Amino acid sequence: MSETLMETKAQRIERLKRELNPWEHFQEILRFARDGYETIPPEWLNTYFRWWGVYTQGDGAGAVGGKGGEGKAVPYFMVRIRIPNGLLLSHQLRTIADLAERYARGIADLTVRQNVQLHWVRIEDLPEVFQSLWRCGITTMGACGDDTRNITGCPLAGVDADEIVDASPLVHAATRMLNGNPEFYNLPRKYKISITGCRVWCSYPEINDIGLTALAHAETGEIGFSVRVGGGLSTEPHLGVRLNAFIHWNQVLPVVRAISEIFRDSDMLRQSREKARLKFLFLTHGWTTERFQAELERHLGFQPDPAVPEDPPEDVYRDHVGIHPQKQAGYVYAGVAVLRGRMAPDEMRLIAGLADRYGTSELRTTNMQNLLIPHVRREGSGVLAGELEAAGLRINASPFWRGTIACTGTEFCKLALTETKGFARWLVEELEARLPGFDQHVKIHITGCPNSCGQHWIADIGIEGKKIKLDGKLVDAYYFCVGGAVGKYQGKARPIGYRIPAMEVPGAIERLLGVYLAERRQGENFRQFCARHTDDELREFLAGEPVEGVTRDSSPGRPPHGVEG
Repeated sequence: MSETLMETKAQRIERLKRELNPWEHFQEILRFARDGYETIPPEWLNTYFRWWGVYTQGDGAGAVGGKGGEGKAVPYFMVRIRIPNGLLLSHQLRTIADLAERYARGIADLTVRQNVQLHWVRIEDLPEVFQSLWRCGITTMGACGDDTRNITGCPLAGVDADEIVDASPLVHAATRMLNGNPEFYNLPRKYKISITGCRVWCSYPEINDIGLTALAHAETGEIGFSVRVGGGLSTEPHLGVRLNAFIHWNQVLPVVRAISEIFRDSDMLRQSREKARLKFLFLTHGWTTERFQAELERHLGFQPDPAVPEDPPEDVYRDHVGIHPQKQAGYVYAGVAVLRGRMAPDEMRLIAGLADRYGTSELRTTNMQNLLIPHVRREGSGVLAGELEAAGLRINASPFWRGTIACTGTEFCKLALTETKGFARWLVEELEARLPGFDQHVKIHITGCPNSCGQHWIADIGIEGKKIKLDGKLVDAYYFCVGGAVGKYQGKARPIGYRIPAMEVPGAIERLLGVYLAERRQGENFRQFCARHTDDELREFLAGEPVEGVTRDSSPGRPPHGVEG
């Protein structure tokens, strides 16, 4: 038997990465486009395309339609467009709308990492998609693959009336340093960074490999950053650990580079694809915060100043929906709640036009799959809101519409177990009809499999896709996790042992929220309500009667390589 046939999955992918840097072989994609889908070799379909933000698309059946936990692919691609810090211009959104209309069957999805995803793209059309994006100043490079994914930041950078500092220049500088750099094309796995200057940490630094959050030094007043490392969700969630360091502005890039080198050079993380994220230095290999800091200082060649006290955000809603004042006098921003992140070309063109007419042609994408128009004169905000609402784009949305997140699901993902996007719309409509007066902020995150691309571990109500047999047929089902939080009260959502068919989910959530409304204490939010009740009690609230808990099964197969936003 040949050495190649005896390789493990991790060994095969590591060999392929050593043999070729995909960023240096764009001509191969042009050749495939000329010669057709059938000429694409497996190493490009399953590995190299990801470095260009391209991922094979599933056949709609998800994981159960294939073998080994991965479904069958069709001759179409998902194309992920990288939007650093969520900063977008109206002409760029129009380009995306045109590409969605011409090549993606009219579908564009905003993701939980401020990206935009297209689907149904043919290999013959990839070169034109790339060229069109490059001409307007955006790219797909590095949006998937074992590299640095889109670097996220506060979408209100530079306009937030309460921000500590506009950190978006650091996001762009870190992007230039890492994305496309041959020194960092071959990381053990995907690598996620967040740099934010806001007070509410809306880009979720807690769940990134590196999370930098601005703060003022208590003694000097200088604005610097705290740094967290090793955050991540998937099947083994781990919230980032804070290092003992106050990072000055001019030290941010050296620190990001040094941590990236630690990750890149960790051969122990290349032995298993399932345990290749930075967090596994802590989860599997026994690293402590002190050991990581010592390694960081060795790479840096200097010792950072010690950390200073920080003030993590309380239970702050981070979706930015509605009309809110900016730091610039007389200006507001308009946050549009985009249900499940899905937009049609005409909607994108409409919003781009409104950004031109009422703003400065700027737009922002958010981690909650929404879209913002900044720099709107206060006197024009009412007319803008009216035009958005008339077009069916909600700026005054219910807690369910604005608080529901959904991953890609079986519609396009080969690893998913359940359909999520259509389900999310139906669930929101059901909850709005069942609880019309509900006015509390509740985040409902829907993920189509245990890999948590829908970030259900940090949701108030996180539902994880499953398959169960009902009347002899496999049907979509969901397993409930509740009480997740980030910030001052960070903690992963609790799996509470309750699993039901998808069609029963609205009734269960209605019952749970009904008990919350009826029995909450003065000023008590949903997280606090869940924290003071047992798993048995929460199951009873969901079911309407006492029920036995069921075990949460683990991931059905391989971890996702590029399906999450």
